[in-house]
Amino acid sequence: MSSEALSAEAASDRKLASGVRKYARYTWAHAARRWWTMRGVQALGAGVFVERNVELQRHPGNIRVGDYVMLKEGARLCPTNPHASISIGAWTTVGAHTFMYASSEISIGANCLIAPFCYFVDSDHGYAAGRLIREQPMTATAIRLEDDVWLGTGVVVTRGVTIHGGAVVGARAVVTEDIPPNAIAVGNPARVVKYRA
Repeated sequence: MSSEALSAEAASDRKLASGVRKYARYTWAHAARRWWTMRGVQALGAGVFVERNVELQRHPGNIRVGDYVMLKEGARLCPTNPHASISIGAWTTVGAHTFMYASSEISIGANCLIAPFCYFVDSDHGYAAGRLIREQPMTATAIRLEDDVWLGTGVVVTRGVTIHGGAVVGARAVVTEDIPPNAIAVGNPARVVKYRA
């Protein structure tokens, strides 16, 4: 093959098989890390893969993790109070340094792809003038991702949002309203630009 042909091939899109699970080796060290990190969760499925520095904060007994979930490097799951919960469906991948803070509920469906550095928070503070914000009441409303959702790098999902099945949200989007099934949404705030064909 000529150098021009190689350059053209290198510049074109390539179809690649998803490889994240190919590199998830189940070693004794991994088994020990999984046991140590996931001890005390409400439910733990089979084949869950936990990378280094994953933290389950405050109320791990309110976390449910389905079969073959991957929790990548530095992910943080935090039910912030005894009544809050986080659930993650089977075969979902939670990207590196993704944070989930639930004051009510964060529910992630099966077969979702959550890229690195995503941020979920299901609450916000009151901010009326004349009073310190930190002293004002918080409002919490559940976040739901249905099955087969893909979030790009750095997506922020705010309280009360449902991202319906098959939806795709582009990198750095801030999701403040529901996303319909099979929609592709981008921007801040996230807006639907088209639907999967």
